[in-house]
Amino acid sequence: MCGIVGYIGSQQAESILLTGLKRLEYRGYDSAGLAIVGDDGLVVEKRKGKVDELRSAVDGQPLLGTLGICHTRWATHGPPTDANAHPHTSVSGDFALVHNGIIENHGVIRKRLKEKGYEFVSDTDTEVLVHLIEDIRRETDLSLGEAVRQALTQVVGTYGIAVVSSVDDQLIAARKGSPLILGIGDGEYFIGSDAAPLVEHTRQVVYLSDGEIVTVNRNGYEVKTIDNVPLEKEVHELEWDLSEIEKSGYDHFMLKEIMEQPESLSDSMRGRLLPDDPRVVLGGLYNHWDQIVDADRIIIAACGTSWHSALVGEYLIESFARIPVEVEYASEFRYRNPILRDGDVVIVISQSGETADTLAAVREARKNGVLCLGICNVVGSTIARETDAGVYLHAGPEIGVASTKAFTAQVTVLAMIALKLAENRTLSTAEMAHNLHALASIPDKVDEVLGMNDEIREMASVYRYASNFLYLGRGYNFPVALEGALKLKEISYIHAEGYPAAEMKHGPIALIDRFMPVVFIAMKDSTYDKVVSNIEEVVARDGSVIAITDEGNGELDKLCEYVLRIPKTEEFLSPLLTVVPLQLLSYHIAVMRGCHVDQPRNLAKSVTVE
Repeated sequence: MCGIVGYIGSQQAESILLTGLKRLEYRGYDSAGLAIVGDDGLVVEKRKGKVDELRSAVDGQPLLGTLGICHTRWATHGPPTDANAHPHTSVSGDFALVHNGIIENHGVIRKRLKEKGYEFVSDTDTEVLVHLIEDIRRETDLSLGEAVRQALTQVVGTYGIAVVSSVDDQLIAARKGSPLILGIGDGEYFIGSDAAPLVEHTRQVVYLSDGEIVTVNRNGYEVKTIDNVPLEKEVHELEWDLSEIEKSGYDHFMLKEIMEQPESLSDSMRGRLLPDDPRVVLGGLYNHWDQIVDADRIIIAACGTSWHSALVGEYLIESFARIPVEVEYASEFRYRNPILRDGDVVIVISQSGETADTLAAVREARKNGVLCLGICNVVGSTIARETDAGVYLHAGPEIGVASTKAFTAQVTVLAMIALKLAENRTLSTAEMAHNLHALASIPDKVDEVLGMNDEIREMASVYRYASNFLYLGRGYNFPVALEGALKLKEISYIHAEGYPAAEMKHGPIALIDRFMPVVFIAMKDSTYDKVVSNIEEVVARDGSVIAITDEGNGELDKLCEYVLRIPKTEEFLSPLLTVVPLQLLSYHIAVMRGCHVDQPRNLAKSVTVE
């Protein structure tokens, strides 16, 4: 998703803007640009490619000014070109605009504006919005802020926008479906798509909600709705530290975040997991707990990696709490007119708390009057604000596009919910204590798995040239097979598929040969013997097998080319360990193939455009 940074204050804006854009690179983009208001009016520079190319374009001729906006674009309308890069400027040259999202009725507005004589120099829907704002100003002589507000009442779609003017000396921002944060400094103000470009300047922020517009000048700010209703917004304290959004000596954010998992898992349990009591404390759910416990059905909606954690959650909740669970793709949930009844509880999962399809699932649930809970990582995110209650992951910022530590934190939170639901119902006090102690031991065991990094890197060198991979697991580890395949395909660009191991014989087995690596998750659990039979079927077809199994298990050595042995744990907790070698395998293969690990092609961290 595109990134926006804006600044108004007493400092030179150029450095603040470009540094902010670098901190937003993880979101995915294909061009970058900035607009600065200085003594010579509005100056715009934009380039196809990376932020460093934009920085090179302005080196030697600094853009002086203390008011500006900048943008990284992820192409929607029109290919990545200099002309299609943002900011886009008005014909008069008085103001410039950057935009995340999609204006769905841009075609109708474009036609109307062309009939009035406006000419377009880009393929973007954003330029339509710029000319619409200018047209309103010409016809009504309104202030820029009022013209922006009125223009937004005419567009259909999603947007996060920022506007600067050489005449009004203001920074204007608005959102609908695309996150924006206002940072409040000492006599200066910042706009960001998220906290990353703000955290080194201020900890005081205001989260804009959908349908809100903020006008910022050098003396303060004013927030209104798009319908012109003044608002008083709460100022929040950022929890992030600057060190958390830097690589700290690692080559990539993805590797840093994989290695952070012992700490992120401990943080997700801290104050919640009390194995000596034994009990689980989830304060964010306290006011709704009776309704959750009495649920007739739980529906979990999510996308991508979060959907895979939801599948693990289905196994956990049904096994421990005996409550029926359905897992839905959030992108399909509202479009199939779901049946929601009294007694249902909807849980949505999103690392960013801004995923558009998942947010739509929240609104569908609320529209139907059912309790909606959120599991997300970003404090103050839209999903955190719009759900009835929820649980924060506390995993720390996840910058790498390929989610790693968020997945294990999500599974940990779901495990705590499942165990809490089982308290005084399906588990005795002794069983509860045993399971909580097992969960509490997971961070140390993940640390042991991370100690296999060199072994996994060596193994990756053998498989770096493979064209296809198959990942197979059963029970709790079927979703891990899906997640392992997703990690490989999204950062190494190798085709990979995950299946329940038993489904291999219903089609995928036809693909197996010497050149098809097959990864089996073969823990010595209730399905182990069945998985071994599946391994033997692959070996009989000359397949190349990688197995993940328990430490001390030598039974697979003669069948598999590589066996990765990880610490033993309870079956329901095994996904927290088995996924880690798959994350490392994907990472090392991608690095060896020269892929952009933190910024995979065509992917964005927080997908807010449907």
